[in-house]
Amino acid sequence: MIDTNIGGFQFIAGRWPLDPGKPTIVFIHGAANSRMFWKAQVGGFSAAANTVALDLPGHGMSGGEGRDSVAGYAAAVRDFISAIGADRPVVCGLSMGGAIALHLLIDLGRECRAGIIINSGARLKVLPAIFDMIRNDYRAFCGSLAKFAASPKTDPALLADAVAETEKCDPSVAYDDFSACNSFDMMNGLDAIAVPVLVIASADDILSPPKYAQYLKDRIPGSKIVTVQAAGHMSPVEKPGEINDAILDFLSSIPV
Repeated sequence: MIDTNIGGFQFIAGRWPLDPGKPTIVFIHGAANSRMFWKAQVGGFSAAANTVALDLPGHGMSGGEGRDSVAGYAAAVRDFISAIGADRPVVCGLSMGGAIALHLLIDLGRECRAGIIINSGARLKVLPAIFDMIRNDYRAFCGSLAKFAASPKTDPALLADAVAETEKCDPSVAYDDFSACNSFDMMNGLDAIAVPVLVIASADDILSPPKYAQYLKDRIPGSKIVTVQAAGHMSPVEKPGEINDAILDFLSSIPV
């Protein structure tokens, strides 16, 4: 796995340069996190695909400032896709990253090969208590992630790296990320998506519960849904093997 920077975007990749004979998956992290959230996925598909996970602007080691809208982040990801020369990528995002991926699937149309939406929804309303915690005690917010963003069946030790990445995020950037989620609304645009989409839900996710995924499945033409058991909002970290298997199975079904 390589860790490098192009055009101000820090990213990790399973191989570099990209193999033009393989599809490229662009992984987009959620609010207040970083490229490192996707380590198990970026390292898991070398035989089947190019894998790339970026730091959004203002996150991790990427330059620039964070955004306060999903549309703003989607524009940045479009710039990243262009910078790395990814032809018709599969866009894959979790939570806020899933919202960004949905925006790209509508914006770019068939310029994307497919989409993978994990633990996200057409709307992402945020509890006022989360804004209060970020504003008043960011350390306490980070410390609570293992409780509200994971399944009670998950070993908290599995979440240590993801929580550490959130701790590194500037609280003002985290606040704007959740503001972007709170204002996101694509409930009426999903039928415009014209490429294959996999929707992944997690049975114990209380932030983006499975009914959000079912709403996407019911409204995105031809989409597929997979539900991961005994996992919460951080399922790519909690259950990496099951997430990777679902993605690999989906990749095998996508037309070249």
